[in-house]
Amino acid sequence: MASRPVGLFHMAYILSGMWCTPTSRNMGVKPIRMTLLGASLLACLSCTGKKDAETQPVAAAEAPAALKDWPALKSRFAQDPAIEARVAEILASMTLEQKIGQMVQPEIKAITPDEVRQYYIGSVLNGGGSWPAMNKHAKVEDWVRLADAYYDASMGTDAKIPVPVIWGTDAVHGHSNVHGATIFPHNIGLGAAHDVELIERIAEATGQSTRATGVTWTFAPTVAVAQNARWGRTYESYSSQPALIREYAAAYVKGMQGMLDKDGNVVATAKHFIGDGATDGGKDQGNATVTQAQMINVHGQGYYGAIEAGVQTVMASFNSWNDVAAGKDYGKMHGTRDLLTVALKDKMGFDGFVVSDWNGIGQVTGCTDDSCAQAINAGIDMVMVPDKWKSFIANTIAQVKSGEIPQARIDDAVTRILRVKLRARLWEHKPSASQFAG
Repeated sequence: MASRPVGLFHMAYILSGMWCTPTSRNMGVKPIRMTLLGASLLACLSCTGKKDAETQPVAAAEAPAALKDWPALKSRFAQDPAIEARVAEILASMTLEQKIGQMVQPEIKAITPDEVRQYYIGSVLNGGGSWPAMNKHAKVEDWVRLADAYYDASMGTDAKIPVPVIWGTDAVHGHSNVHGATIFPHNIGLGAAHDVELIERIAEATGQSTRATGVTWTFAPTVAVAQNARWGRTYESYSSQPALIREYAAAYVKGMQGMLDKDGNVVATAKHFIGDGATDGGKDQGNATVTQAQMINVHGQGYYGAIEAGVQTVMASFNSWNDVAAGKDYGKMHGTRDLLTVALKDKMGFDGFVVSDWNGIGQVTGCTDDSCAQAINAGIDMVMVPDKWKSFIANTIAQVKSGEIPQARIDDAVTRILRVKLRARLWEHKPSASQFAG
């Protein structure tokens, strides 16, 4: 296998990183700072696997021909007439309150199973500092028990056709919120290794670990194309080369999600849409002042790979976009219909659902954490509203009744959510009945 080049921000990360083994952590030994030799060894991980490895460098992945507009993509998931008919049947049976409930995602610290039942909640999530009973050492069985409780509550509503809840988590490079879980390298390290098969295998293992806790949806992969090493989340980017991001995004989705036909698969998420790696000065959640051509040809590539691989959800980004050259300021992504609906759904053909980031709607001008008609009208289908979810439901119902949010937009959002849940076979059994549970 030929030796591989390492990007500048990969090298900067490696040289400045702190590395330690589990043994050194347990013994209280200080972490070992990587030396130049260590960096060289890590960079060559993929070229030392064979005895007589070639030493001639190989060219980076070839960039695709420049696109003039957002491309029409073909997902691995073709729409199934039987699923579409079932979606229409369920949607027709739902009240407005039940539909809005499907669009809401509270944090597990802020909602009980009984409230999931009472408000017809469509999803819950756990943040980085949240565990069953708020016990960071909770056992896998505790996670499964709570997952069952939320699931049973969602299936115990008075709706004509109860809809199962879907639980999301940040299992990005291993199920890191769970005590004792296996943790894999960050994306930047995997990008330096240049091993697509390894990325797919890690994603598959992470998916199985996630299903072991009863959780069925993961907020990964991150497909940012980092362009500035000062960005504090550079470690979440596989590479600064868009062609590689596209390849790795597809591999990750295939490994974690597959066709959702195996019990160990979980729903994947391509994030954060779009341009989070392009912000001026590397400022997190900042403003990207790139051209539309750059957004399409550089920062869109990971989404193209993920969508073609069949990713079922996309998470909106906190950043803003101002195409100064074209004189168009799109503002915050969470409120931008030109991107969430026109580019992603209409032109690219994405038929899954768009989820907001943590209280992301509150950053849209004129909105709050519990009220944002603009974000829903822009194309957000499921709203991550960790704490103020009750007032969000009340506000959104009022906005639909007043005509501020069209009923058709609500129906489209719920259609997409139901489609993904049916594809993920969530009606088949409760979390504890998975072969990987526990």
